[in-house]
Amino acid sequence: MSLIDQYKSPARPIKHLYHLAVVQKYAFYIFPLVIFLSACGRKETKKESPEFAKEIPDYTGNRSNTLQSAIKMTDITNESGIAFTHVTGAFGEKWMPETVGSGGGFFDYDGDGLSDIFLVNSKDWDGHPTGNKTATSKLYRNLGNGKFEDISDKAGINFSMYGMGCSFADFDADGDMDIYLTAVGDNKLLRNDSGKYTEVTQQYKTSGNDPLADHPSWSTGAAWVDVDRDGWLDLFVANYVKWTPETDIYITRDGKNKSYATPDVYKGESCRLYKNLKGKGFDDITQKAGVLNNEGKSLGVAIEDFNSDGWPDIVVSNDTQPNFLYINNGDGTFTDKARAAGIGYDENGRARAGMGIDVADIGNNNQLAIAIGNFSQEPISLYTQTGFGELFQDRAGATRLSRPSLLQLTFGLRFCDFDLDGYLDLITANGHIEPQINEIQKDITFEQTPQVFYNSDGKFIDVSKEAGEVFQQAIVGRGIATSDFDRDGDLDVLLTVNGGSPKLLRNDSEGKKNFIGIQLKGKYPNMQAIGARIIAFSGSIKQDRMVRTGSSYLSQSDLNTTIFGLGKNMQADSVKIIWPTTGKMEKLEKLNANQFYISEE
Repeated sequence: MSLIDQYKSPARPIKHLYHLAVVQKYAFYIFPLVIFLSACGRKETKKESPEFAKEIPDYTGNRSNTLQSAIKMTDITNESGIAFTHVTGAFGEKWMPETVGSGGGFFDYDGDGLSDIFLVNSKDWDGHPTGNKTATSKLYRNLGNGKFEDISDKAGINFSMYGMGCSFADFDADGDMDIYLTAVGDNKLLRNDSGKYTEVTQQYKTSGNDPLADHPSWSTGAAWVDVDRDGWLDLFVANYVKWTPETDIYITRDGKNKSYATPDVYKGESCRLYKNLKGKGFDDITQKAGVLNNEGKSLGVAIEDFNSDGWPDIVVSNDTQPNFLYINNGDGTFTDKARAAGIGYDENGRARAGMGIDVADIGNNNQLAIAIGNFSQEPISLYTQTGFGELFQDRAGATRLSRPSLLQLTFGLRFCDFDLDGYLDLITANGHIEPQINEIQKDITFEQTPQVFYNSDGKFIDVSKEAGEVFQQAIVGRGIATSDFDRDGDLDVLLTVNGGSPKLLRNDSEGKKNFIGIQLKGKYPNMQAIGARIIAFSGSIKQDRMVRTGSSYLSQSDLNTTIFGLGKNMQADSVKIIWPTTGKMEKLEKLNANQFYISEE
């Protein structure tokens, strides 16, 4: 049986047995063993009254201060077959959307267990041709040998739009991955019909627009999330500002030439929330759910359960406006607690220029941190829980992030354990919005180098100079997504570039440590188990992750497998899985290192 067949074949539920799958080996990589883990006959929990584990594990181990970073990334874009250039449509008038896009990400398009790549493109403006009017987004299929094949036409990705971001999920529960694309103008919902995408935006009523407005919205980030825990994935769409070519405002930085505008000169536009009607359509519940807010100028969205009540919450980064922290009330509504929680503003009471966003437990101590990329001369924000619940403090300075991120304009950012030591590092995509900024501010450039920060006992050390040549190359960075696309047990990176070519970075970190990979197979209709928690215990370290979409900037990381670094430990002592719809918890014991495991609900 081939690798693709093994991934599609369900494991037979036999008590207390691990099901071994014969894994097809490629000549250039030795794949770690894939092991199927089946449920052990536990009593089902009724969905109407789910029970969630309330215990807080006593695993808060610290690392030795002698550990040194060995993070190394290699740019393999050219040899991989990725040949893509992002088109901005810029024709000299400096229309605001030209400098904001675009995104991309990893997802398993064809269900073969390998992460494919999607890249979002924009196009020329109507009436202002620059020769790129037919620019389209691209889908690259992973061939499993370090190479990718452009299958965009075959898959039906052959249309032009002024695209921004993307998010992937199986919204109709038919077993394959669908795509949601955000844009300046109508967004697109693409349904995967046996490998060919069909646009169903109008049929499913998910354009992202305000139904009362006389113009389409400018949408940015998006996330699939089961807000009511009925098993069907709902859709949250971030909207930015009310801009159209007809309402473009002239601004200048030097008093002589037009500059790209910042959002403070435009009115904001509310995010939208769509309830999934069992895969047959969507209902706009924005107002009913309590997330209607035209003061937002939203760019990034991340999902987490901040108060550990089992219901997914939504955090939104806003540009020059207070951020949102939508706490799920468990009854179909949300309450914005950002200001009371301390994440709405910076420590001086000012709203920063929030771009990309991500959430993680960076200290493995049950305290979540929200990282937000900001404008140049505004360091990265790192709002960290001060206790258990909804109170945060910006600890960017205390974790040494402020100084090295001060001059950068950070769009995408992502927490990721690159060296598999069990602690999440941080990678950022940087680049200004104004090509002539250096003529006005001599210490700031338009093209900027990406950065990678090594997590050393909760302190982030900038190791970019030692991490590879790509971190010495200035680009106009935007989105970041991660995936173990080569199935060697560590996470690789896709970095998107505004007006340029993306970077595919293979993780070649030196002295890499041990890992386990966990893939979840949930019950119908949430078969990807989006919203599930996976908690891995190894030695003195506890790692807690949620399977979720969103995060970063206009981009999405792979959902297929969650990678846990084990450091020098040769096993995960135990792994707890809390399934998203029922809240049922399962526990797996003594998982050997350097193997992939598949667990079925």
